[in-house]
Amino acid sequence: MSYDLIRPETIQTGVIFASPHSGSDYPEDLRARTVLDGLALRSSEDAFVDRLIAAAPSLGAPLLLARTPRAYVDLNRSADELDPAVVDGVRRTARNPRVTSGLGVIPRVVSNGQPIYSGKLTLDEAHRRLNTHWYPYHAALQRLLHEQRAQFGLSVLIDFHSMPHEAIEGLSGGRREVPEVVLGDRFGAAAGGDIVDRIEAAFVAEGLRVARNSPFAGAFISQRYGRPSQNQHVVQIEMDRALYMDEALIAPRDDFPAFCALITRVMTEIAHIGRPKEQEQAVAAE
Repeated sequence: MSYDLIRPETIQTGVIFASPHSGSDYPEDLRARTVLDGLALRSSEDAFVDRLIAAAPSLGAPLLLARTPRAYVDLNRSADELDPAVVDGVRRTARNPRVTSGLGVIPRVVSNGQPIYSGKLTLDEAHRRLNTHWYPYHAALQRLLHEQRAQFGLSVLIDFHSMPHEAIEGLSGGRREVPEVVLGDRFGAAAGGDIVDRIEAAFVAEGLRVARNSPFAGAFISQRYGRPSQNQHVVQIEMDRALYMDEALIAPRDDFPAFCALITRVMTEIAHIGRPKEQEQAVAAE
């Protein structure tokens, strides 16, 4: 199975929480072919994000977690973003910056541009990976979005990711403060502004510095599924890994439980976005 879908006993909100890059079930065929050690192979993984958002079902929201590691199949890429430098028999097409940089649907590199393989995969192998991992995950995601919208009149996908601290250090422009959380709504194309405002407010209330769309505006999932005009919203959330983990060791910090509790409080506020108005009014009255 390429994913875990954990549903609450009773779904109470149109919000869906997901993590497409925290998968850590590294297949034996990847371990056998890679030139990287285990730590390097995990460097592009959104490690521990699945644990950070584990409270979603207790908030009445479905939780979709990838089991497939990003280094094997990147679920936040289009299925046709195949890299001719890593998959034999793929024709070169118009320039795609993600594929060119080695970050297509079957990545050629992990963090810091480290190559995963010494040779190429066959086209049959690439298609097998997509059929086994990519298509099932996206079928499950599409069903969830449809179900939530049918029940609550809207669906709001909160797509959680993590970003290396070094990816945001260069954004300071000489200033001491850099964003700790980046919200990506593709500059309004993937989610309604009022929804993004409420998500930002939830993080700010916990003392976190928040930016929008820079340096991450939202990738394939936001582009594919974000349809605000149809009451289907997607917001990509990038969190600074230094907030909760030792990036060099890929290990949680000692205060990881406290950060989990913080994210649960944020998620509690976000879950309210998708609750029926009468239910929200009842909660407010209590």
